[in-house]
Amino acid sequence: MTFSHSSAPYFSIVIPVFDEAENIEPMVREIQAAFRGRAESCEVIFVDDASRDDSPAVLRRLAEEVTGEGGSVVRSLRHRRNFGQSAAVASGFRAARGEWIGTLDGDGQNDPADLPRMLDEARRLGVDCVTGVRARRQDSFVRKFSSRVANGFRDWVTGDRVSDSGCGVRVVRAACVRELPVFNGLHRFMPTLLRAKGFSVAEFPVNHRPRLRGVSKYGVHNRLWRGIRDCFGVRWFSARAVPAERVENEIGEERGQERR
Repeated sequence: MTFSHSSAPYFSIVIPVFDEAENIEPMVREIQAAFRGRAESCEVIFVDDASRDDSPAVLRRLAEEVTGEGGSVVRSLRHRRNFGQSAAVASGFRAARGEWIGTLDGDGQNDPADLPRMLDEARRLGVDCVTGVRARRQDSFVRKFSSRVANGFRDWVTGDRVSDSGCGVRVVRAACVRELPVFNGLHRFMPTLLRAKGFSVAEFPVNHRPRLRGVSKYGVHNRLWRGIRDCFGVRWFSARAVPAERVENEIGEERGQERR
């Protein structure tokens, strides 16, 4: 695994964090281990959604201390106020320089070792996105049950089928995320939105771990009603979305290629 500021990395990893000071450094070490020995150049982008704990200080220290070939492995952005997880993911997408982008939640429950396998799977299948499915969720019964109900409702309203829309582990082509609308809830509907734009999505079983540090910022009640409303918004978007690959060719580019 190589890291470089002089040229764009091949793979960018976007991680939104809010009051996750205890989880940041362990995630960086796990990512290093997961990509050790691979040829792809890589960057890790943490998006601090206005944390109130020591997250900013931890990120500054890691940006200086954790170095690889050509420069720092860690980049970080900070929101001026708390905008939510979807906004943090979108900020990370905008800052990413890689051809491919991977995402992880900031709570340490996702396993970074899944990302290189998902990247390999995406390239093997020739798809635009591989989204994770948590095989053995390490959450309470209430959270697992509410997610199961929410997934079924989303599938029914949107007309799409996603086995685990709440899973934060994904690998996607950078060119594809530039076609996505940004709204609160984006991260939960990404596979459906990508398909609506004409992109291909595959699923992949991933590891899920219990939270070891910090506390959960999300509960059943603070997501239920917003999620129901979002489903109808995504249904409208899916019906009205303009395909991403809509230009047949570009004449100037074609002639330029002929001259070469």
